Formats: sequence, C-alpha cells, structure tokens
Amino acid sequence: MGDRAAKTALFDEFARAAKALASGRRIELLDVLANGERTVEALAGEVGLSVANTSQHLQILRRAGLITSRRHGTSVHYRLAAPKVFELWRALRTLAASRLAEVERLAAAYLGTRDQLEPVTREELARRLEDGDHLVVLDVRPAAEYAAGHLPEAVSIPIGELRRRLAELPGDREIVAYCRGPYCAFAHNAVGLLREAGFSARRLEDGLPEWQAAGLAVIRT
Repeated sequence: MGDRAAKTALFDEFARAAKALASGRRIELLDVLANGERTVEALAGEVGLSVANTSQHLQILRRAGLITSRRHGTSVHYRLAAPKVFELWRALRTLAASRLAEVERLAAAYLGTRDQLEPVTREELARRLEDGDHLVVLDVRPAAEYAAGHLPEAVSIPIGELRRRLAELPGDREIVAYCRGPYCAFAHNAVGLLREAGFSARRLEDGLPEWQAAGLAVIRT
C-alpha cells in the first residue's frame, strides 16, 4: 500500500506544471519560444511586458521544467525544454477551443473574419513542395525565428516589412504565408495585405511548430 503523504506530494508535483501555465502571458511566452530560442529582452518586446516582469514569468516556467536557458556572452537565451512542452500547449489550446465558446469569439476578434479561401493544409503544402509547384512560401515571422527554423524554400519578409517589400514577390505565382501557428495574426494580416495589392495569397493552416511536430522538413540557417 502506497504512502498517502507520498502520493499527495507526487500529485502536487504534477500540479507544478499546471500552475506554471496559469497565466496567459506565460503561455504566450511558450508560444513564441516554440518558434525558436529568444533572449529575455526579445521576449519582453514580443509580449508587451517589462524585462523584469518577463524574467519573473520565465523563472516560473524554468522551475516547472518547461523551459531551459543558456548563456551566450552577456545574454541569456531561453528555449522550450523539450518538444513535449509544445505538445502540452497544443493540447491545452485544442481543449479550450473545443470546450470554451469564448475562445472562438476572442479568436475572431483578434484574427478578424475567416479567410474567403480555405487555408492551405500542411499535407497540401508538403505535396506541392515535393511536386515542385511554382508557389512562393512566405515566412512573415521575425527574422530571428526564420533563422532558428523555417519551411523549405521559404522566403523571409517579416510582417512589418511586407508592405514596402512587395516588389520582391512575383505577381504571377500563388503565395502561401505562414507564421507561428493558428492563433498568430501575422499570416492573416499578410494575406489581407497581399490580396489588396493584387496577389493570389492564402495562409498555411497553422505554423512552423505544427509543421515541425508533424515530422516535416525544417531548414535552419
């Protein structure tokens, strides 16, 4: 017969990971880190927090074993501790979307109306790339995330630079834009901008982390 105190301590330890996720800002940090390691300063800019506040959130995630860090010169770089951390975040958002009606309303408020054309699935894009289809795969995430890992043949134009760099894109080929995942607005905004400019554009159904989790090729520079 197992000891009651030991079982209580065991389940309390399981709860440590759950407690670390009990903050939207910490989940947002995991969402960013699923696209590659970042410094605390870069993460603070991404989630709109002070460096000190971001550092506190990161320490909670680190103590729960969800992220790790490495020092490079004077900077500390953070990354997900293991692929299972992304799977945990992915399972959480899937469960919330299926059980909480408010998630869909808030997603629509953040991302805008749904695409007029269906998003491109991972399977379709992988097949078209393998077949040598003359499309343009456009990565609209920050350049640091592109360098950490990107889809094969992807061109990097961060969303903030897209409008002034439209001339770099061919007007006679379909463009498939992608970003961090299904709740990232970068690709949605890119498709809207591209269509306004007369391009044929769609977005990937999710993002780089889901592509990588599916075992598809990722290029690192």
